[in-house]
Amino acid sequence: MFKVKYFEYIRTSAVIVIALAIAFLIISLVSNQPVKTIGIFLFEPLSSKGHIGNVIEMAIPLMFTGLAVSLLFRANMFNLGAEGIFYFSGVVTSVLAIHLTLDGWLHPIVAIAAGSIVGALLSAIPGILKAKWNANELVTSLMFNNILFGVGLYLLNYHLRDAKAFANVSYKFEKTALLSKMVPGTRIHTGLLIVIVLIIAAHLFLYKTKWGYELRMTGINRNFARYSGMKTAKVIILVHLIAGFIAGMGGSVEVLGMYNRFQWTSLPGYGLDGALVAMLAKNNPISVIGAALFLAYIRIGADMMARLSDVPSEMISIIQAIIILLISAEQFLKFWKNRMLLKEAKEA
Repeated sequence: MFKVKYFEYIRTSAVIVIALAIAFLIISLVSNQPVKTIGIFLFEPLSSKGHIGNVIEMAIPLMFTGLAVSLLFRANMFNLGAEGIFYFSGVVTSVLAIHLTLDGWLHPIVAIAAGSIVGALLSAIPGILKAKWNANELVTSLMFNNILFGVGLYLLNYHLRDAKAFANVSYKFEKTALLSKMVPGTRIHTGLLIVIVLIIAAHLFLYKTKWGYELRMTGINRNFARYSGMKTAKVIILVHLIAGFIAGMGGSVEVLGMYNRFQWTSLPGYGLDGALVAMLAKNNPISVIGAALFLAYIRIGADMMARLSDVPSEMISIIQAIIILLISAEQFLKFWKNRMLLKEAKEA
């Protein structure tokens, strides 16, 4: 028998199944070979080591931003600033990767640390605005995304751009700055180890420390937490600092792990995708791993489907939209939860 404590996991699984079922129905209507197309979508990402590597490579930045956003959401801060921080920290890291000369093991550490610190400081600004003046964090974070993108693009165009390249890209990074690859035949890099360590640390912080408890209580009821003696303003600023640090590290790791020069001429989208990962993970740091891998898996599957069949990759947008709609619908399956609560109450 299912218990109430497992309800959110069951609800999330049901959302995913419904979204995939609707997607398969649409595929069967638009494809000339629906069975083959669905097979490509489901199984092609596992068909070779290279494709599996693609899933993990895409999941790494999603884990970083998903973890950052999940901590903000846990504090009831609807902040989407991870997008701009991810981008701008990549720019900062690129500057050091191009112009700094250090030993191989030290160069990426310094570059990533710089991007992470910049991310934390930038994230603190909407945090301070929220804590001190109750400014809406969604509005301020979205505005900061545009500001950081504009400044980053300016730096790329006028200070980092390689005039000899036939594209709007930076000079090449020093080889000592690049992260090493972990699995031959793939582009899986050491950023995977970094993000897993961060996820474990975030889990311990959230559930095993006084600061994590205060963060969770502030998210549940800020007024109650404040009346209980918790300094909620400091909690809000702290969670923004931590989330910005993680998102900044994600942008830095992605740049040094996947590229040899900076080449983002638009926001990469990983910050906003992090919100979807956090929603799938129910703001649980450990669950971010599975949520990021799932999202990366269906995206690689959609890409392979677009290449090998007659269905475009935009199908993934339908799946994501359905997932967001159903997960954000508080009343979805709530009747079943109430029934479970009554049944457990009678048994007690």
